[in-house]
Amino acid sequence: MAGWIFLGVIVLIALWAVVIFNKLVKNRNLVLEGWSGIDVQLKRRYDLIPNLVETVKGYTKHEEGTLSKVVELRNAAGKAQTAAEKAPLETALTGMLRQVFALAEAYPDLKANQNFLDLQEQLSEIEEQIQFARRYYNGAARDMNILVQSFPSNFIASSFGFNAADYFEIELATERDAPKVQF
Repeated sequence: MAGWIFLGVIVLIALWAVVIFNKLVKNRNLVLEGWSGIDVQLKRRYDLIPNLVETVKGYTKHEEGTLSKVVELRNAAGKAQTAAEKAPLETALTGMLRQVFALAEAYPDLKANQNFLDLQEQLSEIEEQIQFARRYYNGAARDMNILVQSFPSNFIASSFGFNAADYFEIELATERDAPKVQF
């Protein structure tokens, strides 16, 4: 009788390990899917940036430094592989793109250019999609990290090489602040 109880306990432990392992695999794939979603939206933004830069260049000859910095950050962010590498570059790129759109205020002809307005609208839509993708990724990363770090699933995670996922976080403290509205 004791042999059957022992065998039953072993079977239950094995089943528990299989369930936990499958949860870890599922969550790892959700993290990869989330990262892929971010990557797709960032690629859309990277593809749009050269058109934006060329449109702005025609109107703002003396703003070459800003425009070349945008291109430089785009190229560096495109080469980054992990969330930890990509996040600070994306934050800097977003800041530089804001500067490019701020240039439009100083150049009424640029602000009235339909191509520029279309690019600005497309970029705004892409930025919104990037935010959605980041939220999805961070949610998947959170769920994965809970499994990897919680007892008792951490035993299975460490045994099979599952690691915590990096969050895609805002790097600039100023981006966390609420915008100041003045009338």
